[in-house]
Amino acid sequence: MTTVAPQDTTEPAVVTSPPRWMAAVAGLLAAGAALAAGELVAALIDGARSAVTSIGTVVIDLAPPALKDLAIETLGTADKPVLIATVLVVLAGAAMAAGIAAVRRLWWGVLGVVGLGVVGLAAAWADPSATGVVAALPATAAVIVGVGALWWLVRTLDSRGATADDDAADGDSRRAFLQAATTVGGAALGAGALGRWLTTQAESSTAPATAPFPSPDVELAPIPADASLAIDGLTSFITPNDDFYRIDTALRVPTVDVDHWTLRIHGMVDNPIELTYDELLDHQIVEADITLACVSNEVGGELVGNARWRGIRLADVLADAGLQPGADQLVGRSVDGFTAGSPLATVLDGRESLVAIGMNGAPLPRIHGYPARLVVPGLYGYVSATKWLTELELTTFDAFDAYWIPRGWAERAPIKTQSRIDVPRALSTVSPGTVAVAGVAWAPTRGITKVEVKVDDGPWEQARLAAAVDDDTWRQWVYEWQATPGRHDLRVRATDATGEPQTADREPPRPDGATGRHHIIVTVADS
Repeated sequence: MTTVAPQDTTEPAVVTSPPRWMAAVAGLLAAGAALAAGELVAALIDGARSAVTSIGTVVIDLAPPALKDLAIETLGTADKPVLIATVLVVLAGAAMAAGIAAVRRLWWGVLGVVGLGVVGLAAAWADPSATGVVAALPATAAVIVGVGALWWLVRTLDSRGATADDDAADGDSRRAFLQAATTVGGAALGAGALGRWLTTQAESSTAPATAPFPSPDVELAPIPADASLAIDGLTSFITPNDDFYRIDTALRVPTVDVDHWTLRIHGMVDNPIELTYDELLDHQIVEADITLACVSNEVGGELVGNARWRGIRLADVLADAGLQPGADQLVGRSVDGFTAGSPLATVLDGRESLVAIGMNGAPLPRIHGYPARLVVPGLYGYVSATKWLTELELTTFDAFDAYWIPRGWAERAPIKTQSRIDVPRALSTVSPGTVAVAGVAWAPTRGITKVEVKVDDGPWEQARLAAAVDDDTWRQWVYEWQATPGRHDLRVRATDATGEPQTADREPPRPDGATGRHHIIVTVADS
């Protein structure tokens, strides 16, 4: 008799996969740990750049000019934080995709993390100020930490030993993942916060206490009291260093060791030279009150400031090298590769063009160019005000385009005559009677001789000017307005020393500075 074996009626085990959101979180946390490690390493090593900073810098360099204009116009000084946030969002999306892929095949996710690291490394190497080994360290650290974190998190999610009816094993897997996620997330937050704090401290710090800062050989008289009007809300004549506007292409402020810093002067010169900081300071040290303005400043904008600069005349420094005939452009080059080109004839026409080492009685703050920067009265910053200066090259406009020129900005850009209403504030409500309408006006190298205010459709009325310090600085002004109840339109215009009034034609900043007259709407309350 044949024996029939009993049939196995047990249903095959169904192997479960972790939820996609958990896999995405694993990728996100691994990327966070990687970026935090890179940030911390970059903060600890001079000259290193984090992956986010390096990628952001490449984005700035490659972005279309119209997009840059829109960012500055819309976001102002918040453009860099928004760019960093955008880079982080893109990286987060890629990281979550890597996490989901890693649950299916671990090496897929590892390749994704390594790929992001390669992008960061390539961006870091594209930085002109980076050196090979130093540039590689943050990205290398990020990849190692990122791969390790992803492997650990994915292993805790590995449910190949858990089945649909094995609730205990599934629960253990989830608890293990939550513990690992908490550990990785906490470590990432701690390392990232420490790295960001160290970076912020370095960027906001002043020059090292040991850095030389000589007194001027030619010292200016104190600012006269009558150069300032005692009006609440009016911009001060001297802009404090902490309040001075900052517009540049650097996502991370360069850290420069003055003991190893040099200023190279080359190009169309008879005697190419390289000056140490001490050799630069062997020249005569002078002071000058100069108003600087950014070409991106809109009519009525705040991207303008006035400071007492200390430094060496550019003419004296260039004389050491001996200028060759035919040179018509002076290019300042920053340690991070940024360039600005100034007309040589303008720089040497007698204005106080400086290699500046100090600002308002103190060494240059790091964010404003320590240890040395260029300051040229009467030229917008993008064609003159190179920060973190390391080279001066004599060339021609035909032979070389500085950073902003291929991006749609003019080669030559003298600062236009402008005026601004500071008080009352736009859309504010004031009491009837005498109201001080006040602000500042500037036309560097020409000077301001007249400011007028127009109320609604009335005539232009002359404002009272504060005393002029020199032609290179702005002037405060005030108009005593007899305000009557209702809604009013206030306008201002300035006239420079050539007799040319500020134009009413409204033009955007591109390609060589905004034009037009500032106006505000205010409401005068009923009496």
